[in-house]
Amino acid sequence: MRILYNSRETEFKSPFGTLVPGQTCTINVHVPASVQAEFLTCELLYEDHSPAQSVKLMLDASKGAYQIFRGEFKLDTSALYFYYFRVHTANSCFRLFRQGDDTNMEAGDLWQLSCVPVTFHTPDWAKGALIYQVFPDRFYKSGSCDLTGKLEPYTVHSDWDEDVEWRPTPEGIVLNNDFYGGNFKGITEKLPYIASLGVTILYLNPIGKAFSNHRYDTGDYKVPDPMLGTTEDFRILCEEAHKLGMKVILDGVYSHTGSNSRYFNRENAFEGVGAFQSRESPFYSWYTFYEWPYNYHSWWDFNTLPTIHKMDPAFIRFIISDEDSVVAHWLKLGADGFRLDVADELPDEFLKLLYDRVKELKPDALVLGEVWEDASNKKAYNLRRTYFTNAELDSVMNYPFRTAILNFMRGWDSGRGLKETVMSIVENYPPEVVAANMNLLGTHDTPRILTALVDDFDGSREEKARRRLSRNNMEVARERLLMASFLQYTLPGSPSLYYGDEALMEGYKDPFNRRTYPWGREDWEMLNHFKRLGKLRRDHEALRLGDIRFFEAEDKHLGFVRTYGGKSVKIYVNRSGDPWDIPAGSVTFGYNIQTLAPDWLTLAPRGFCLVEE
Repeated sequence: MRILYNSRETEFKSPFGTLVPGQTCTINVHVPASVQAEFLTCELLYEDHSPAQSVKLMLDASKGAYQIFRGEFKLDTSALYFYYFRVHTANSCFRLFRQGDDTNMEAGDLWQLSCVPVTFHTPDWAKGALIYQVFPDRFYKSGSCDLTGKLEPYTVHSDWDEDVEWRPTPEGIVLNNDFYGGNFKGITEKLPYIASLGVTILYLNPIGKAFSNHRYDTGDYKVPDPMLGTTEDFRILCEEAHKLGMKVILDGVYSHTGSNSRYFNRENAFEGVGAFQSRESPFYSWYTFYEWPYNYHSWWDFNTLPTIHKMDPAFIRFIISDEDSVVAHWLKLGADGFRLDVADELPDEFLKLLYDRVKELKPDALVLGEVWEDASNKKAYNLRRTYFTNAELDSVMNYPFRTAILNFMRGWDSGRGLKETVMSIVENYPPEVVAANMNLLGTHDTPRILTALVDDFDGSREEKARRRLSRNNMEVARERLLMASFLQYTLPGSPSLYYGDEALMEGYKDPFNRRTYPWGREDWEMLNHFKRLGKLRRDHEALRLGDIRFFEAEDKHLGFVRTYGGKSVKIYVNRSGDPWDIPAGSVTFGYNIQTLAPDWLTLAPRGFCLVEE
């Protein structure tokens, strides 16, 4: 008989998940009577594992062959904590650690517990939202291109369906300097299409004036790239999106600028004096020069992306605190928040200043961070981050869910790993964050999800440019995408659809995941599937805001319940090659379903469904 404690079950820990200061937490540990325990202590540790609090658990009740030891405590300070137990008997004492959902003596992991500010709340409109991500140059073009200020060399494709330029220069440099002319007016024209997918948040990759097609090499933080349109075009885009019930969030790129920027100005592309040109430049203090002007700190050693000293007072005033700061500028024009590029490289102090200023300007604005791991306990550059415990981010990009779904779909996990990932995030993140997490399958930084579901090819850029899924692989990928997207749309959080994934676009990493949207060549079956998924979320509040409980996560079967406001829906997913008999109910969404009997139905191999209780 083992000592029983599962932090994810309220029988053992209440409340579930995170705490706020002053909130009572009750702990129950079930110890076999044969252990003859006299009492237990719960040893709470700070994030550096120094002692924080010792909580005594006394015998409270018996249940069969078990004795239940109970204790209560409160935390005074918002912070990340860890804990383990000590079991005290008449003659000895031993420690109890975590081993999955179980316990283990004298070896294992610590349990985690976050305490977050009581005032920490995320925007209601971001909870359970549906996000559509647009790479502006490649979505839709309306009218002609304004090439004002573009630096040679660059290419403007005359054919929207022409393939991306993937060839590096003879020196091996990838310039990312080919353009298709997608613009604000084009996005505005296609807003009804985006809305038809059930979208409630439009997320745009960088829109500021820049010299690459991805525009992460910021040239001017306050001026939209002329190819995209004018400030007025952007204002109209936001206005029209709002009329259709959509919010607009922008990419905030504050870890670096372009070398060809108003602030650095290495190529004299801008009027005024940049840091590269003079140490007297008002922007000189933004950058770190080892030997001015040619030797400077740059982002991942790309000398076209000089890194910013984020806590420089002049930079903070410009981006955050000035009356017409960068964040104030775009919020006034109609933006509803920001996705912060490489949030791990932005100091917590910077994030807190930005978060507070955004909330001051627009209390219901969203601040979302790019974090690839569990953001609740993330360490970056040897520092433990305080994204949630210090109220610095409303939500994050949920890459752990993407990895878990891919592992399940590719057959690398039978279901247990996906359950563990989901429940770990749900337990570790504040509920306000869980509901607003950006649950993605594809982004501008990953291979197209259709390709990722079947193909790990790692050849040359030339080979990747030519390579397409075979007919057999395409059929497998299609079926997997149906199931993967169903999971994405039914798990807690806000599903994010990368433009064109709904049209069955394929491709490897940059630049092959950034091809133009195939207008007129969409896969209508897949497109209708995503429209139905959008409606499914709109019709079921439990999918948008409900909690989650797994009842099956083995043998390639997944089953979980989402509950909110007394209403529940059950999700069944069968990735196995055999039929799965399940209790019948009111099936409102499904694939590969067969009726077995009045009270039962069968999910055929690779089938899935939602059942209303």
